[in-house]
Amino acid sequence: MGYRLLGEAAMLLHFAFLAYVTLGGFLAWRWPALLWPHALVAAYALAITLVGWDCPLTHVEDWARLRAGQAGLPSAGFVEHYLTGVVYPAEHLLTAQLAVAAAVAASWTGAAVLAVRRRARGGAGGSGGTRRPGAVKDS
Repeated sequence: MGYRLLGEAAMLLHFAFLAYVTLGGFLAWRWPALLWPHALVAAYALAITLVGWDCPLTHVEDWARLRAGQAGLPSAGFVEHYLTGVVYPAEHLLTAQLAVAAAVAASWTGAAVLAVRRRARGGAGGSGGTRRPGAVKDS
């Protein structure tokens, strides 16, 4: 039973990873410090896609499922098993990848716009350019 739970946990973590790759940049709109971790995760996902690296989570899930007496993942891997042909038609894999890339680009563009607006509002020194009523201006 432990191997089955490990396989299920790896699958859920994999889905969470893909969701964070796709939507994590939007979290940076609210929490700007999350932009750098998202950039690292997105770069890793891009490398997996372009270079063809195997994802360690795929190996963990496959290993655990085989030890639990279940069918392992097909050689095509996690995305092809759970998403391609299930969530989108197999012939639209590139379209799905481009949609994820567009979501990442849009989220980073929005984060950049919000960062510029925050800086403009904060002004030099973060005071927003306003003074307390009755404060004396230094000359």
